Amino acid sequence: MRVVFMGTPDFAVGTLECLIEAHEVVAVVTQPDKPKGRGKAMQFPPVKEKALEHGIPVYQPVKVRDEEFINVLRELNPDVIVVVAFGQILPEDILNLPRYGCLNVHASLLPKYRGAAPIQWVVIDGEEETGVTIMYMEKGLDTGDMIAKKVIPIEKKETGESLHDKLMVLGGPLLLDVLVQLENGTATREKQDDSLSCYAKMLTKDLGKIDWNKDAVSIERLIRGLNSWPSAYSYYHGKTLKIWEADVVEGKKDAIPGSVISVEKKAFTVQTGKDALRVTQVQLQGKKRMEVQAFLLGNAMEVGMLLSE
Repeated sequence: MRVVFMGTPDFAVGTLECLIEAHEVVAVVTQPDKPKGRGKAMQFPPVKEKALEHGIPVYQPVKVRDEEFINVLRELNPDVIVVVAFGQILPEDILNLPRYGCLNVHASLLPKYRGAAPIQWVVIDGEEETGVTIMYMEKGLDTGDMIAKKVIPIEKKETGESLHDKLMVLGGPLLLDVLVQLENGTATREKQDDSLSCYAKMLTKDLGKIDWNKDAVSIERLIRGLNSWPSAYSYYHGKTLKIWEADVVEGKKDAIPGSVISVEKKAFTVQTGKDALRVTQVQLQGKKRMEVQAFLLGNAMEVGMLLSE
């Protein structure tokens, strides 16, 4: 099958690798290169790097809806276009172009968690399972008919990063099964129930600011969900203090949310609106990520201290 692949980040690479092994990937479409780091050197998107390894032509249109690029796709004459975390909305001219349509590999069990950051939000919201969905693409955001799903449990200490890595390799094999079904005419279509949907909004750094008035369970899930980006944080003597690992424990009813209620050799505990968080791994502004035991060797932490700006 002639495939055009559209994707950008690490998450899309696993699916691209599966397609390269099983089908003719005639082109890869990804976002333009971006400057990164202090030197502002131009960096290739991960999908571009993988495509170049295999000698596959790469296109990086600023806007895929430009007629010039749509004509390029027409000349490529793909049987199917596969989209994984691409980063641009496809116009109808592209959606209607391939013989088998445009397929999206989405990192949630649709119709729940449509949108930009489903992996992180299922952790933050305390879901017990997630997975990937293969669907037909249409004009709406993640609203197309579903073809197949793969479900996995969310572990007790799952993070956004660990779940990302699991889902990254889940979609490719499922997609290959779907492509076989499309070729032999056995693929099914299931409409999404819009009443069951919710929107997984894009992550921002501000989202990680911990509100200690919330309950410890919610804060602990936020810490895991935003690991490794953008991370959950509070403050220590006016400096940003990222919190990477913590456990929910019993708090003190008379303690102020955000105050330190105990300090041990390997942890310190912070009161929340309900229960408390025993913090075991942190990262102070300008420093490396470290265990609390190492942090406490160079930074005083006292009972009653408030973790605030």
